[in-house]
Amino acid sequence: MDASASRRPSPALAQVVTEPDPYAPFLLSQAIKANGFVFVSGQAAIGDDGEIVGIGDFDRQAEQAFRNLERALKAAGSGLDKVVKTTIFLRSIENASKLVDLRRKWLSAPYPAESMVEIPSLYSPDALIEIEAIALDGGR
Repeated sequence: MDASASRRPSPALAQVVTEPDPYAPFLLSQAIKANGFVFVSGQAAIGDDGEIVGIGDFDRQAEQAFRNLERALKAAGSGLDKVVKTTIFLRSIENASKLVDLRRKWLSAPYPAESMVEIPSLYSPDALIEIEAIALDGGR
């Protein structure tokens, strides 16, 4: 078998691309559609210019991360109302209490299942939050 054939994407998989796409240089997909689901890569507080928004400001970073999550889901033909699972990575668990208001603002009942993890560092020392999600695609 040709080695490149094993690297070709399955016809059941579709890459989701956003504009701008700050992940492209790293060979990461913003999201992948597969079998009726959308798997969204961790969305951080990256602005359209590719720079972190709100350095040192958790609230601004969280808002930008949710905006980026929404953009990736829309690009996949899905939406925040179709999210079934999130994983939220926090630099400081002290910000966990703020997530109730963020869920209320950005998500809707039934609220998704969630895992929350405090970690010592994200992709940048200035990043304070990253959100990844699994959602139903637009056909469900």
